[in-house]
Amino acid sequence: MLDKIIAANDVAIVMDEIGRNAKVAARELATASTETKNKALNAMADAIVAAKDEILAANATDLKNVEGKGLLPSFVDRLTLTEKAIAGMASALREIAEFKDPVGEIIAAWDRPNGLHIERVRTPLGVIGVIYESRPNVTADAGALCLKAGNAVILRGGSDSLHSSQAIHECLVAGLKIAGLPQHAIQIVPTTDRAAVGAMLSGLDGAIDVIVPRGGKSLVARVQNEARVPVFAHLEGLCHIYVDASADVEMAREIVVNAKMRRTGVCGAAETLLLDSAAIGTHLMPILQALIEAGCEIRASAAVLKVFPGLKPAIEEDWRTEYLDSVISVAIVDGISGAVRHINTYSSSHTEAVIAEDPEVVGRFFNEIDSAILIHNASTQFADGGEFGMGGEIGISTGKMHARGPVGVEQLTSFKYRVHGTGQVRP
Repeated sequence: MLDKIIAANDVAIVMDEIGRNAKVAARELATASTETKNKALNAMADAIVAAKDEILAANATDLKNVEGKGLLPSFVDRLTLTEKAIAGMASALREIAEFKDPVGEIIAAWDRPNGLHIERVRTPLGVIGVIYESRPNVTADAGALCLKAGNAVILRGGSDSLHSSQAIHECLVAGLKIAGLPQHAIQIVPTTDRAAVGAMLSGLDGAIDVIVPRGGKSLVARVQNEARVPVFAHLEGLCHIYVDASADVEMAREIVVNAKMRRTGVCGAAETLLLDSAAIGTHLMPILQALIEAGCEIRASAAVLKVFPGLKPAIEEDWRTEYLDSVISVAIVDGISGAVRHINTYSSSHTEAVIAEDPEVVGRFFNEIDSAILIHNASTQFADGGEFGMGGEIGISTGKMHARGPVGVEQLTSFKYRVHGTGQVRP
């Protein structure tokens, strides 16, 4: 119904109003007390728990609407909410409430020879636009993280998760009202019209300070190509695991299977396995057999096929593919040097892991690969703000400016300088 109302008017007019309201709300949030923000977050959690049945019903509508569309299981998995997932959303909100408020934190302070005292202090970014697809939980995560960091947020969820996202958003607004904060602090775009995305990418006449896309390659590419404001984003999660000859075989087998198969549709899922040529006789067969037993399809290089014939041959495109499915590409490399060359050629700079006991190998891996997240002897699926102790994330950024890696509350702030003097004038 909301779509019909907006279609009869001008989407640009509606989006302009959303931008103006967000800018006003951001000014109030910037000075809101920690206690007030935490009160809102806890009230939001209470509202989500109380509205569990309504949220599940809304999600059931969304799931019914995507039936027969031929969507990947990973897409449907991200769209699906359960009682456990709803409880998890509420728990995440309470956890964010417990986090230290970054706003006003003095990052650094020093004195100059002329007596000036200078402080670098965290400050909110302002208004954040979040554009996401089939992840209704992002509605709660993004709204809460932005609020904690003193930012207003404009949420634009995908059409497939429209009803779920709106049901969750109603709970967030209820929490804002209970705490006495402006309800426009967290707004959701009430239309699936793609023109709304274009309006957000334009910056809404200066209202939006940062855009965060969460979704597939085409969405992120559009945002990065068209946005007129800064973007925190990753285009793909093309994650690699390198297994060195020094790796413990059982550890490597368990980590590789978890990194690929725990949840195949997340951006931290491993997509390419690289094995040290010196470990072919000891590590290759146990790892590949474990993957096959777990239901994973293997795309193998020529060197792998010589040892394990019958697998599907890998082609050049496989090394550049984020499968988001039960598929992994496997290659043999010439030790750490070969692994570094392959990763630096094909990586999307998201997350890479090394399984090794040789400290020299680990040191070279960490020093010579420039991805946002590098992991030693653990699964790539730990590439997550919650697992980093950030209380959730608004996304993973693979850029090199400002935020990089999981974007949590601290990364949703900028800083300003406060200079204290005693009457100094510059000669």
